[in-house]
Amino acid sequence: MKIDWKNISIKELGSLVCEIMKEEGLDAVLVGGACVSVYTKNQYVSYDLDFVSHASLKEISRVLSGIGFSRKSTRHFVRKGCPFFIEFVAPPLSIGSEPVKNMSTLKSRLGELVLLTPTDSLKDRLAAFYHWNDLEALEQAIMVAKAQKVNLREVRRWSEHEGHTEKFSAFSNLLKE
Repeated sequence: MKIDWKNISIKELGSLVCEIMKEEGLDAVLVGGACVSVYTKNQYVSYDLDFVSHASLKEISRVLSGIGFSRKSTRHFVRKGCPFFIEFVAPPLSIGSEPVKNMSTLKSRLGELVLLTPTDSLKDRLAAFYHWNDLEALEQAIMVAKAQKVNLREVRRWSEHEGHTEKFSAFSNLLKE
């Protein structure tokens, strides 16, 4: 299959990475802002795709080189002509202090994309707001909550567990606007 690297979507590139990793017996889960892009149909656009994997960087580098990506720095991979770069962040797959237990799977013409659920994507963005006062991440959380069905009771429970009841209330109030 011919790939138009200049016009590849985040969902397609994420699917391709997940597929080639899976073919090698390796895991890869999309996290971060790229999930927001997928879940909001690019209302927010991220230019980096963050993955969590238990594979070694040597294995990841070998697999990604098969589709033309090279390592730019320790965890960053780039490909000439592709508008996105790929980063592999260290495991474990967790949001705040809690491990992620469930993932979503979406299909594209290039394979299956494994990514955070909409609820966990929302929590991931809120974690950046809670811990680093990242207001852009708060906006992204609101976008996901408005674009997808999410479990706000679970988000509230997690927020309380993280010690951020007040910031959850601020998020909740903004969501109602």
